[in-house]
Amino acid sequence: MLVAPCLNELLDTKQEIEKLNQTKPTLFQKFINVIQLTRQLQYGYQFMGALLMDEDPSNFYPTSQDDYVLSVYRQEIEKLKTDSRFQELKQILTKYREISYVNISKLALGTNPRVLVGPTLIR
Repeated sequence: MLVAPCLNELLDTKQEIEKLNQTKPTLFQKFINVIQLTRQLQYGYQFMGALLMDEDPSNFYPTSQDDYVLSVYRQEIEKLKTDSRFQELKQILTKYREISYVNISKLALGTNPRVLVGPTLIR
């Protein structure tokens, strides 16, 4: 999948993420924790996003992972999804899905939006 977000889309997304951090810091921290776990396990952010959004993750499934580790990861995803304020995060993910869960995750981690402008191949 190829995505090519423009700077305005990325800036809007960054602003929404910062607003979430200011208004719902606990939810934001849980989201950051899942993003960091995804990175540590070397899973793709698209896989994470698909699980969070109840989409089919088969195109982004990790190639080689222990079943136990994957089950623990899914439990962490479910913990985030059962948060009473998860709908607010889900709205952001839905609204900005077109720029990819990869870019949303990188923006949440603090990446400068200007670095993410242009075409990116999502696997």
